[in-house]
Amino acid sequence: MNAPVVVPPRLPEPAPAGPRPGTTRMQRLAILAALLAGAWVSLQLFAAVLLPFVAAAGTAYFLDPPASRLTRAGMPRSAAALLLIVALMAVGLLVALLLYPLILAQIGILISRLPDYVEAIRSLATQVITHLQQRLGPKFVDENLRDLIAGQAGTMLSVLATAISRVIGSGFALFNVLTLLLVTPVVAFYLLRDWPALVARIDGWLPRRYVSVLRAQAREVDRILSAWLRGQALCCIVLALFYATGLSLAGLDLGLIVGLSAGALSFIPYVGTITGAVTSIGLALVQFSSWTEVLIVVGVFIAGQTLEAYVIYPRFLGDRVELHAVWVIFALFAGGAAFGFLGVLLAVPAAAVIGVLCRFWLQRYLHSQLYLEPPPREESAP
Repeated sequence: MNAPVVVPPRLPEPAPAGPRPGTTRMQRLAILAALLAGAWVSLQLFAAVLLPFVAAAGTAYFLDPPASRLTRAGMPRSAAALLLIVALMAVGLLVALLLYPLILAQIGILISRLPDYVEAIRSLATQVITHLQQRLGPKFVDENLRDLIAGQAGTMLSVLATAISRVIGSGFALFNVLTLLLVTPVVAFYLLRDWPALVARIDGWLPRRYVSVLRAQAREVDRILSAWLRGQALCCIVLALFYATGLSLAGLDLGLIVGLSAGALSFIPYVGTITGAVTSIGLALVQFSSWTEVLIVVGVFIAGQTLEAYVIYPRFLGDRVELHAVWVIFALFAGGAAFGFLGVLLAVPAAAVIGVLCRFWLQRYLHSQLYLEPPPREESAP
């Protein structure tokens, strides 16, 4: 008996080849605008809870190169991520345990010597006003103005010192221990463990038409941002140690806290050095009776600036960072004004992205007909 003949199903005929419908320029701009608007609204709505997650993302980005090196050496990615997060937490805890008692002791010195500082500033203001009165005459500077300036100088210093002591005393409450010290390491571990997979997933979401261009711009942002973050972190650490050691050896009572603050603020160009120098010189003028000690304090900051300009910055940053100092200052202040401390964390990455995109579009403009088209010829008169 013959087997039944099986007739294969008839496949549908392929559709005739033709041009695929593509997205228009307006549709692409609308999608981009919608993404930017969604990101802005999300920041506005969830800014209060995003701080530990942004800090964790920054930590994972910072630790990704050593984690990748450990993985290439044969260690599992999870073990490498756990090792780096635990090591970072141990270093942070050790620094806090070492510095917190010293900082509290220096705050106590500040509070105990606050009346002396107030009296010294009042006396200095009185001497300056008296000198102006002798040079310019009583018509320009009268007795009431002198008393007012002297009194207000002491009042301003008292308010400033009280505010500083309150901020430092409640620092752990400001940074929210439960979120920053507990949630951030956990989120950072998972992000660091899955960082290659996350990057591959985001790369798979890129539009295929512009994938090569977007990858090139992403690599440029990564190059600039990684160089700035890691180089600036090393600069801040080195300068903080140098200023704190130098001012303490110079005999300045509050040298440790002023030096550490000056180094920590060095991520804002010129702000850390200027703030630390003005504060240290003012404290030295009040504390020391000889100009030699004051000149030593000035020499510490001159040496620090020389070290930063000729050793630290060329070694750790150099020409790899294409972020102008003015652009960084504006980005930090704008981010802080818009989103507070969260905006400060996001300011430099946003500045790096905007800078790379602006340079990309500038290069396209310089090679476009809009720029290269010659001016029209002027017809000569008959």
